[in-house]
Amino acid sequence: MLLFSAMDTNGRNDQSLIALIADHMENGFLENIIDMFRHDRSLYLLTGSLIQDERVRVRIGVTALMEELKKLDAINIFEAVPGLLPLLTHAESVARGDAANLLGIIGDENALSPLEKLLEDENEHVRLIAKEAIAEIRQQHP
Repeated sequence: MLLFSAMDTNGRNDQSLIALIADHMENGFLENIIDMFRHDRSLYLLTGSLIQDERVRVRIGVTALMEELKKLDAINIFEAVPGLLPLLTHAESVARGDAANLLGIIGDENALSPLEKLLEDENEHVRLIAKEAIAEIRQQHP
């Protein structure tokens, strides 16, 4: 399931772009995707959709992407937060956990309150990931 409509306000076909990025991610073209994100910060909004891909390699790639962009594009990485916060209440625990993990990497203090709600999640793994994400954010903002 993808969160964004097929066309954004710039007329770009986000469904096709998400598929293209995910396919490149699966094929190991992380450096190319990093360059894409660094040159078009609007792509950060697609992070929430990308992390929901059914392919494990894509989801791992999105995590690697965020880790690299945290170093290379720390100012713009916060653009991914609006696409990730809604996933904290997703029906699937994998989506909640993956979103929490990415929010921890990004380090946005505004994500602390929504992440704290996950400390009561029904899924043990989600609770653990949320706890680690909160600790990571607090470490970045002492």
